[in-house]
Amino acid sequence: MKQLSNVLILALLLVLGTVACKTDPERPATPPAVTTEPVVKTQVPVPAFDADSAYAHVAAQVGHGPRTAGSAGHGRTRAYIQQALERYGARVTVQDFTTKFYDGERATGYNIVGSFNPEAKRRIFLSAHYDTRPIADSELADPARRNEPILGADDGASGVGVLLEMARLLGRQPHGIDDFGVDLVFFDLEDNGNPDGKANPQEAVYSWGLGSQHWARQPHVDGYSARFGVLLDMVGAEGAVFGKEAYSREFAGDVQTRIWNLARQMNRGDRFIEANIGYTTDDHYFVNTIARIPTVDIIYKPVGSQRGFGDHWHTHNDKLDIISRETLGDVGQVVTAAVYREAGNML
Repeated sequence: MKQLSNVLILALLLVLGTVACKTDPERPATPPAVTTEPVVKTQVPVPAFDADSAYAHVAAQVGHGPRTAGSAGHGRTRAYIQQALERYGARVTVQDFTTKFYDGERATGYNIVGSFNPEAKRRIFLSAHYDTRPIADSELADPARRNEPILGADDGASGVGVLLEMARLLGRQPHGIDDFGVDLVFFDLEDNGNPDGKANPQEAVYSWGLGSQHWARQPHVDGYSARFGVLLDMVGAEGAVFGKEAYSREFAGDVQTRIWNLARQMNRGDRFIEANIGYTTDDHYFVNTIARIPTVDIIYKPVGSQRGFGDHWHTHNDKLDIISRETLGDVGQVVTAAVYREAGNML
């Protein structure tokens, strides 16, 4: 019995020694591993983007004619966008504002906002401009038609067409996340800027994007904020590819990287290419610098082009026959996936 007692005591000492080892103050316990993977709240299914629907919206706008300030086409397109948003279930807000063009002429602009799940605090916004250039000032344009407004099938209508199809998807297949909302912002008076920016470059910059400047300073909701924004401009041309714009990289580089990576994962890496395309003065510049919302511009600028934009830009060739359903579909599906994945915190 004495021998058995000694064995039990020895065993007890060994156990205590082991416990002491685990709490030795000179050897702190290893902290639990911290995962660096994003937390996925909800798996949100991504709906299929309908390129034919987007194309039909582009064709409707072109059918209204040029959409310069105060024109009949401008009024018809404004009504068309509002009615489509209402039909798809968005809360519609119209911002009217008075401004002055670089030549001193005064005009009234109308920003249109379609909000889905408007009460949610966590938001993103998507944008495009719906007005068109009042002159054909490209060096490739017909000199005899320089003072005629352009139709703007790509420069204006393509981005609007993608957003209206996305509005249909958001209305038909809500993401189901109570604290997440989406705002579609259709900017006016983007394309009436000073074509000669050499005399006063800073002043010339602010002659563009008048609608986005107004919205950035006075958003449709007081104190509005968003996690990030995406601007779509010239996203429908046949054969268009989209490189990484420099202001987007500077102000929203992480968002840009995630969208381009997402495109590659979706087998659209030949459409969203890893190429730098330089700085572009566009609506996103004012949203980034005035509203301080990190915003990415998806815009067609041919890599290596000395002109900066496609040959149809600011010419009368910017008409419906240059628009590709495939291009609209690729851009629309990637941006749709970005929205629905962000809703589930997966982007």
